[in-house]
Amino acid sequence: MNTTSTDGGILTFTPNNIEVSYIYEQFNCLDAVARGYDSVSFNIKGPEAASVSIELQTVGDCSSTEYSSFYYTVDGLSGSLQTINIPLNSWEGADLNGVVGVLWYGFSAGLTGTDNEWQLDNVQFLCADVPPPEDPAPTATPTPPGEPEGPGVTVTSTIYITVPGGGVTTTTKTETGSWSTPTRTPTRTTTRRTTTSRPTFPTEPPWWDDDPWGEDPGWGGWPDSQSGPAPEAATETAVAGAWVNEKQIAARADSEACSHLLVDDWVSQSRLTFLYYNALLKSSSDDGTMKSIVVKDNHVTLTPTDTDSYFYTQLGCIDARAYGGISLRITAAAGTTFDVQLSSTKGKCGTEQTSDVVLSSKQLGWTFNGQEKLYSIPFSKFEGLDLTKFEMFFVSNLRKPVTFGPVALYCGDEVVEYVAPKVVEPTEPTGTVAAPPSKDTATLVIDKFANADTNALGQWHGADEGMTLTFRRNTMTLKTNDSDLMWVTQVAETCRDLTEFDGSYLHIAYTGSNLFTVSLQQHNEKCNNDIYPYPETWDSLEAQRYATETDIYIPLNHFNVNRTRSIGFAFKGFYSTTPTVFSKIEIVPSVPKGFTIPEKLPSGNFVFSCKRPNSFAFAIDDGDPVFAQQVMKTIDDAGITVTFFTVGAPLRDPTTNLSAIYNEMAAKGHQIALHSYTHPPLEGLPDEAAIDWEYTNDIEAVKETFNGLTPKYFRPPFGTEGARMRQRLAALIEDPYIVQWSVDVEDWLWAESDTPEKQLEAFKRDVAAGGNIVVMHYLYNSTVSYLKEFIEIAKATGKQLMRVDQCLMDPNAPPLPGEEK
Repeated sequence: MNTTSTDGGILTFTPNNIEVSYIYEQFNCLDAVARGYDSVSFNIKGPEAASVSIELQTVGDCSSTEYSSFYYTVDGLSGSLQTINIPLNSWEGADLNGVVGVLWYGFSAGLTGTDNEWQLDNVQFLCADVPPPEDPAPTATPTPPGEPEGPGVTVTSTIYITVPGGGVTTTTKTETGSWSTPTRTPTRTTTRRTTTSRPTFPTEPPWWDDDPWGEDPGWGGWPDSQSGPAPEAATETAVAGAWVNEKQIAARADSEACSHLLVDDWVSQSRLTFLYYNALLKSSSDDGTMKSIVVKDNHVTLTPTDTDSYFYTQLGCIDARAYGGISLRITAAAGTTFDVQLSSTKGKCGTEQTSDVVLSSKQLGWTFNGQEKLYSIPFSKFEGLDLTKFEMFFVSNLRKPVTFGPVALYCGDEVVEYVAPKVVEPTEPTGTVAAPPSKDTATLVIDKFANADTNALGQWHGADEGMTLTFRRNTMTLKTNDSDLMWVTQVAETCRDLTEFDGSYLHIAYTGSNLFTVSLQQHNEKCNNDIYPYPETWDSLEAQRYATETDIYIPLNHFNVNRTRSIGFAFKGFYSTTPTVFSKIEIVPSVPKGFTIPEKLPSGNFVFSCKRPNSFAFAIDDGDPVFAQQVMKTIDDAGITVTFFTVGAPLRDPTTNLSAIYNEMAAKGHQIALHSYTHPPLEGLPDEAAIDWEYTNDIEAVKETFNGLTPKYFRPPFGTEGARMRQRLAALIEDPYIVQWSVDVEDWLWAESDTPEKQLEAFKRDVAAGGNIVVMHYLYNSTVSYLKEFIEIAKATGKQLMRVDQCLMDPNAPPLPGEEK
């Protein structure tokens, strides 16, 4: 351990490394069966979402000098001191007539990766008729003296990918992903001990230096009831603390001309589970059979629904004769087994029939103990596989969750793994500006959270459905796991002029998380709640940039909106599940002494409606390529031009033919605009580097496809907006337009329902209310079939139909028919 303390009668400690740090309790040989004990209980506090493994040490005879070890993993810790109660039969095979010790190890890094303090208390065996203790009351966490702290730089390895078509230019500072040949180290025995303490392993760097903790598995281990034949010699390649296979994989004659091939680096949740792509932009999916698939920190965790769950990733019928096998890191609970299938195409490439060779993890010699290790799948073991047409890697028959690291093909006889690059957050301006001079204005108290329905001004406040709000003693606790939801407190029923407070500050008193957006909403020109759009726009600022641990001060003039038409303030774009407790919102004339104001970052033009009088724009998001020709014909027959917002990754997939389709659309005068690379809710991504990865890859994909085109127009996937995604877009593209909508055909709701005609009703409703920028997708046959009618309804309003850039009177837009440029 780095530090330990027993202050306050509780053990507080800071692990040095997931591989070497442990805490153990030993005692005289205990016959748990005779004494009626059926569980072990303890209080523990670790980082939020962290996991810890527990080793139970038992002997067959109390006079024995050797003990056997059995393992169990607890995941998803709450971040507070909590009681864990584990039935003794969870350690399957353990001799409960002779329990001699309990050991805690594998302390994972948790949700943030920056909190490394743990606590342990109240370890006890419980009788079968005694109910488990409840969680202890929260207590202040003692801070051991001299506890080392990691640097305050967010480092992530989730935003780099090598894709077909060349490298990606980005302002994000990265280290290039690399290939690593692991060093062989002494074998670690995990099933039997002959000493009374844990063995010493090679010392690794502190956890914040090189992230040796790796991926938090995010799941608990359950014993597997199955037993099987003794495993073959392990084929894992050893890392610190892993088993060693001394066998060499046979070298291939042409390995010198070979380049290692990355199959998937698990860089993006949406690339995998929304677009169903791997790093090669080939199909990768579970076909809906898994309970969950979670991508995080260049790892994927597969949680099966049952043994019929499976997962595959395709390679596209490649000639793999130069490769020795597949390398990947795996984390799985003790007792986990599953099947590995490798498939080659029968006949010519492009046919669906395959030859499949299946081996179990036991046949591969694999065993697991809840810790991440590097494994290899040598092709030499898969007899009958045609490596000239290698098609697919397939896992099935899973009984427990399993976590994979990057999957890659390595050349020749030496097992090589793909190491994802470290990525440093993009650099933003760190300068501060002088606080605006104070006006002699009174404080305007907006909200003191005295009740759930109205604020201190007597105006409405409330949240989108799905947020959790708790009002108590003039505070509001807000918690959400959805970055698309918002909470609003209004300053007026319609419009209020806040320019009288220019030079003043919005003050928000809070505790907890400040990882959210603060927005000031602007009403439409008529201050009419029944006219669309309502609100007309808003500007969004990042709370964290203006915050101390308890207060947020934002100059009102940093909100780039017409403040004579203010509606209210919104809290939105939450990208942490840590709750925030709000106690006051007010406008004040000055800030405390010493408080610094960051410079205002550009946030682009945020639009819901056309600026040109009597204009109307169809803004169509990506859909199913099978409907593309029908959409184009309908638009051609109507004699209009529209805007297409396109997702970048499918443009690089030749099987979609989207690059050809959209080039034809662009040649006919339609506008091509950006819609992210893999379609995630951008503001919900964990860091700005991940947001940049989406933008830069999308920009490059469009540039490649359309002869250097770099659009300034972007539509956020799902409409999810926030300060970070706007600021990063504006940092990469000068003065961009973030385009939302004021007419929603609601295809996502009705297209595949029993009442698809409700799409027409939704369109008519929003058009009648004054909406003039459409959102729709050509994903569904019903939506595409209604497009002709949508266009006719829009034309009947007397408005001129055009592209989005034209309806916004962009001086760089092409002229309208009969109009001079």
